[in-house]
Amino acid sequence: MSPPVDPVHSSETLPAKVDVVVIGGGIIGVSSAWFLARRGFSVALCEKGVIGGEQSSRNWGYCRQQGRDPKELPLILESMRIWRGLDKEIEGDTGFRQAGVAYVAKDEAQLAQYERWAEIAKEYQLDTRVLSRDELKAHIPGYESDYPGGLWTASDGRAEPSKAAPAIATAAQRQGVSVLTGCAVRGLETAAGHVSAVVTERGRIACDAVLLAGGAWSSLFLKRHGIAFPQLSVKSSVMRTTAGPEVLAGGLSTPEFSIRRREDGKYSLSRGFDSTFYIVPDAIRWMGKFWESFQAEKDTIKLRLDGRFFQELFRGSNWSLDRESPFEKVRVLDPAADRGILDAGLADFKKRFPVLKDLGVEEYWAGMIDATPDAVPCIAPMDKLPGLFLASGFSGHGFGIGPGAGRLAADMVTGHASCVDPSPFRYGRFFDGTSLAPAEV
Repeated sequence: MSPPVDPVHSSETLPAKVDVVVIGGGIIGVSSAWFLARRGFSVALCEKGVIGGEQSSRNWGYCRQQGRDPKELPLILESMRIWRGLDKEIEGDTGFRQAGVAYVAKDEAQLAQYERWAEIAKEYQLDTRVLSRDELKAHIPGYESDYPGGLWTASDGRAEPSKAAPAIATAAQRQGVSVLTGCAVRGLETAAGHVSAVVTERGRIACDAVLLAGGAWSSLFLKRHGIAFPQLSVKSSVMRTTAGPEVLAGGLSTPEFSIRRREDGKYSLSRGFDSTFYIVPDAIRWMGKFWESFQAEKDTIKLRLDGRFFQELFRGSNWSLDRESPFEKVRVLDPAADRGILDAGLADFKKRFPVLKDLGVEEYWAGMIDATPDAVPCIAPMDKLPGLFLASGFSGHGFGIGPGAGRLAADMVTGHASCVDPSPFRYGRFFDGTSLAPAEV
């Protein structure tokens, strides 16, 4: 079952022409539309399902700087600057609070990784610090643990995934954006080799540029237009507990569980970094590029082979624009949660915090994380098809980095000076021999 998401009412009229069409109503898409509209561009945002219906409402709710690939640090710093003033800017409620995030090291080797990352943090004037075993216990009262220490960044934050994307989308509507839900984009039209329109299930929208922020669907959409994008999806499961005492105001990630206390006093909980990967044809296609990533995560990923392999094998990628597309057949990716994994995480959570022994479960859900080989997003123009831009592959980091990524994408689409150096997010890195090994932390 999917978690509840604040509703956004669809705009009634399909515009005949706009400056920019944004495909995808997740945190990246709505943030991009918001920034584009504020700069005076006419925008239509097309979402096949509901705003925030997929991974943007199914994540942990962390807005974190710590533990980032150094290539992402300038962008998350910009994103945190935006988060801190976002509710006032949009006149809405994203649930953002600057409450900190703590990581617990499973052993001395991982603690040494955290120490190395803390040195990188100093270069960016972050307030990250390494906690010893005793400091960790003092920092999180009531945490019964013998782990060797951890990492803490007080300036990190949290927000409510069920609220954030809808709140930004609603603000974008007030800025004049046509927010079209239940409106899948089937494909693109071109004129003289440049994007000239999108064809939706409800009709055609002429435009000068298109930003694809389609999450786990981006690779399939690009494939129809002859563009290869090495992207795979990983399933992550989450539960919502009943309300319980606060053990930490911000986020806490340990080898056994990851939690965030919600505004309603309940907890969102996942089983650490455990996830499930379904073997599909694209996994075979891109195995060479993802090999180092799989090796780094092999202890936390469970491999599965089921009917998805044959569904995707025979799905094809050259559907007609005047017929139902794959995006209409699956409005919202809503995979079944791995309840056994979550129940084990909840049991460990209660064991480590005896004060929470009476917590119950209210809901389970799962989401599909769109991943790249190096776990860094692609935010870049598609040179093969001028006028098309991509913002996808956020690899489980997209919620916190979303507002900054939206601004960077808007910079690219409009030709403004980029808010951060865009080169780490370039498309060409997947094919020019650049190392695609994921960062250590």
